[in-house]
Amino acid sequence: MPTASATPRHDPYAALRLPEFRRFISARACMTLATQVQGVAVSWQMFKLTGDPLALGLIGLAEAIPSIVVSLYAGHLADSVRRKNIIVAMVAVLLLCSVALWLLASPTGLPLLTAGISFRVPLAGLVELKALPLYAVIFVSGVARGFLGPAVFSFMPQLMPAREHLANAITWNSTTWQTAAVVGPAIGGLLFAHFGMSVAYGVDIALMALSLLLFISIAGRPLPVTEGEKLNLKESVLSGMQFIFQNQLVLAALSLDLFAVLFGGAVALLPVFADKVLMVGADGLGYLRAAPAVGSVLMAVSLTYFPLRRKAGLKLLWAVAGFGLATILFALSSSFWLSLFLLFMTGVFDSVSVIVRSTLIHTYTPEYMKGRVSAVNNIFIGSSNEIGAFESGVTARLLGVVKSVVVGGAMTLLVVGITAWRADKLRRLDLTPKPVKA
Repeated sequence: MPTASATPRHDPYAALRLPEFRRFISARACMTLATQVQGVAVSWQMFKLTGDPLALGLIGLAEAIPSIVVSLYAGHLADSVRRKNIIVAMVAVLLLCSVALWLLASPTGLPLLTAGISFRVPLAGLVELKALPLYAVIFVSGVARGFLGPAVFSFMPQLMPAREHLANAITWNSTTWQTAAVVGPAIGGLLFAHFGMSVAYGVDIALMALSLLLFISIAGRPLPVTEGEKLNLKESVLSGMQFIFQNQLVLAALSLDLFAVLFGGAVALLPVFADKVLMVGADGLGYLRAAPAVGSVLMAVSLTYFPLRRKAGLKLLWAVAGFGLATILFALSSSFWLSLFLLFMTGVFDSVSVIVRSTLIHTYTPEYMKGRVSAVNNIFIGSSNEIGAFESGVTARLLGVVKSVVVGGAMTLLVVGITAWRADKLRRLDLTPKPVKA
């Protein structure tokens, strides 16, 4: 009897039918809302304290350095300890950081932010560093984020009873995160502008506490079965790095996003654009911060119904090129509405990159190694946002705000060209599901 083959039917709501996955993405949404509200409040507060774009970049550096330092050990830990336990502990630390920021915004804490130190940064000149307690809290949150990233990344697939639901779960996970990233900056800007720092940080605390309760409500999962003998810390870390550097597809996708975010991001300088270029104040800053996430959400939702399958690698390359071009045009814009649209387009293009990269890593990485691979991914991508913020601050000091963003966008286009030339497997990447025999 002849066999028939058919592509599996796509169910756009497969992952959402699982109660624990719904609690998981709700917890991530609350955590993202909290961090976005906090990020807007901290960046605006810092800019008003210092008036220096480099200080905004140093916020990113204060979070990125500890996150990078602990990431490889965090990946080993996520493959050695139950992942839910790590998540709950680190969200509790983030909650304490939110409380600390609220206390620093109180009448008792504000005087601590006025003192500072001066030092000289190569190329950037003399820098006066104020608000040291803010940097200290951000540093601690960077440590927590370094441990949290690999645990969250590797825990989510364990909630899926069937592997065919994973791609749908990745898309909904990204959609939920981006939706929270849309609402968060707008809420943060409005709260900061109309109610002050204390209220903004109070909302941050409430959302982070709710996230912690939701994560606690999810049942823990045992660690995946490893292949071969149990590795010590050094062997475990090296095996994760070797896996990535020996896999051209994973390495090319990570490298592409790393340099695109490192050079092409303008988000860290948005307080300067809002205040000095577009002159829209704290309210406008909230909308500018939200615009990329709006684009990301709409693209992610569309990809839920029409997933990227055919020629996914080429679409990824074109999307990152579009991100770089939109960044350049944003830097040159003096219109608030045009700037909003261009930031919206950066989010559209970035969503394609995020979903393709996440699907690729989850698909090609064994379950027992996902913590370690996620740790390297966190170094490549997660911390590149903060390091990119520092790079943006330094280049803004050297070249001016507009020129620094233009140069960053141009570097993104250059990286896309080099990746397209060198990574032939990425160019040929196709995520079309294989037909099943009936």
